[in-house]
Amino acid sequence: MDSLKDKFDSIIFDLDGTLWDSTDTITRAWQTALAQAPYMSHEIMTRERVQSITGMTYDKIFETLFPTLSTEQRAEVQHLCSVAELEILHKQGGTLYPKLAETLTYLGKKYKLYIVSNCQSGYIELFLNLHNMHPYFLAHQCYGTKGNPKADNIKDIVTDHHLLHPVYVGDTTGDYASATKAGVPFIFAAYGFGTVADGQVATINSFEELKELL
Repeated sequence: MDSLKDKFDSIIFDLDGTLWDSTDTITRAWQTALAQAPYMSHEIMTRERVQSITGMTYDKIFETLFPTLSTEQRAEVQHLCSVAELEILHKQGGTLYPKLAETLTYLGKKYKLYIVSNCQSGYIELFLNLHNMHPYFLAHQCYGTKGNPKADNIKDIVTDHHLLHPVYVGDTTGDYASATKAGVPFIFAAYGFGTVADGQVATINSFEELKELL
């Protein structure tokens, strides 16, 4: 693995598929939510369906999963899933990738660390609270805050915190496209949920590899 040491002053992370995997918990939450809407009782939510929409904005997720619903029905389903998701995640959490805290501790000595995700408001906070992650990250931004796309949120972090040489770490083509649009180099987390063919400055197969790379 080629070293990228001393090339960056900061690291911005995606959350799902990069720092943790909450797929199983979200799958259970959304199935519980769907059961509350009579017109959705036939729907079966699976881990594969949840993974397929990882990285999309929260609005786009429900447009993709339920294209035949009316606008009103989709809004209701989205609200039910949103509430159930945070409630169940608060109790059960997600699965942190191996050596997460240890690697963040190492990286935090050299770099400013941030999170930018396409999730709903409260989701990043839940991750930080559940797993005592607040000390590692200086700030975060998400789709739910302003309704802006990920590229704009990455730009906000870069501008607001005066970052000169940031790098973005994510696991999907959407992450790569957003980072590129924001003018930020991209490291592909191949252990996550997506694929990126080319264009990244590096590929990691475990979170811990960032220690060697950076």
